[in-house]
Amino acid sequence: MSETTTADQSEGTPERPPSLWRDRDFVRLWVGHTASQFASQVSTLTVPLVAVMALSSSPDEVGLLRAVGQLPYLLFALFVGVLVDRWRRRNVMVVADFARALALGAIPLFWALDALGTPVLYAVMLVVGTFTVLFDVAYQAYLPRLIDRESLARGNSLMESSRSGAQIGGPAFGGVLVSLLTAPVAIVASCVTYLVSAISIQRIRRPEPEPDPTAAKGGVLRQIREGVGLVARDPMLRTVAATACVFNFFFSAFMTAYLLFLPRDLELSGAAVGLCLAAFGPGFLVGALVAGTAPGRLGYGPVLVLSAAVSDGVMLLVGAMHGSGALTVAGLVVINFLYAAFAQTFNVALMAVRQAITPDEIQGRVVATIRFLGVGLAPLGSALGGVLGGAAGLRASLLVAAGGMCLAPLVLLISPLARLGRELPEHVEQPGKRA
Repeated sequence: MSETTTADQSEGTPERPPSLWRDRDFVRLWVGHTASQFASQVSTLTVPLVAVMALSSSPDEVGLLRAVGQLPYLLFALFVGVLVDRWRRRNVMVVADFARALALGAIPLFWALDALGTPVLYAVMLVVGTFTVLFDVAYQAYLPRLIDRESLARGNSLMESSRSGAQIGGPAFGGVLVSLLTAPVAIVASCVTYLVSAISIQRIRRPEPEPDPTAAKGGVLRQIREGVGLVARDPMLRTVAATACVFNFFFSAFMTAYLLFLPRDLELSGAAVGLCLAAFGPGFLVGALVAGTAPGRLGYGPVLVLSAAVSDGVMLLVGAMHGSGALTVAGLVVINFLYAAFAQTFNVALMAVRQAITPDEIQGRVVATIRFLGVGLAPLGSALGGVLGGAAGLRASLLVAAGGMCLAPLVLLISPLARLGRELPEHVEQPGKRA
């Protein structure tokens, strides 16, 4: 049975928990997460530039390189969820950071030895992608162990602010390093930053509970089925997964058409396209900051439904844009900013709810299940966007994809999540769980 009781709506605002900035262990996690995100964003730019500038790789090879880095979400995410629940999550993050630093360090080493080739880059990206999945699942499962339930929204807000800041500043910083040091040498910056992350997280002093002894019993497949089964059974977790699937599928279709629509149908210059897309970064940052306090004032249910409706609905306006003038560019900048701000608000609030309702011993598997489902449908959505764009035109493809994105808030509206109040719900129970 799941606990879907809404928050107590008694008079008065609940007492605000102490500032997380006074919690040294949370600050260490935040510093480590921030460093890890910057390292990831810098390497996302510099590794493809190594392929282009140092190896003269073709566009197909660069595209395959990026795909290899994303492949571990499909191949290993469910298995990673089991490992995260079996091991100490802080240690998992530290190992993941060290492994990514070592893997990326192979690129400048092979380059210095004049032995760098495309197969080396593929191998490095596969290893980095695998340990990125491990870090991503582990940190989301670890946060509820480190801070109180009442602080989850603010904690996730600060963590996502780091991610947004890295998305804004990481590629620019990587570009400067490439221009000053060459692409292979610039990768050293990511190696060093991953080591900073590992050291900061390793310094967390708060004792972490022993891993659940039952998590190591039974086969891996049975453990995976427990995570998938809990998501499938509980109405709130099922809604989280369904929303992720619907959104990621149609958003991937939308972005495929969008990136073609701007230069082809609207005939925007490269600089104008860059300006439009750059508006996502500040929007994500603003949304992450707002999400820390909005649920406590409006309630989690209203924030989830409203932010999803605005972020998805505003993208319907993209298909109505015409021309390549300043007004069109300004309109797209506003649309992208609003989308990013409300989408990030939704993401932070939803993450806090999911962490609160998931039992600690199965956090890793639930995170991995939802990420697997969401990421798994993204390639199919991208293919749909391309097919629709070729068959019906890019403008029609955008409208269909944006309309599909709007199904996500409708799913939320008829779910128990829409009725949540200002306090997080209790965690769900696992059927058959032994004490």
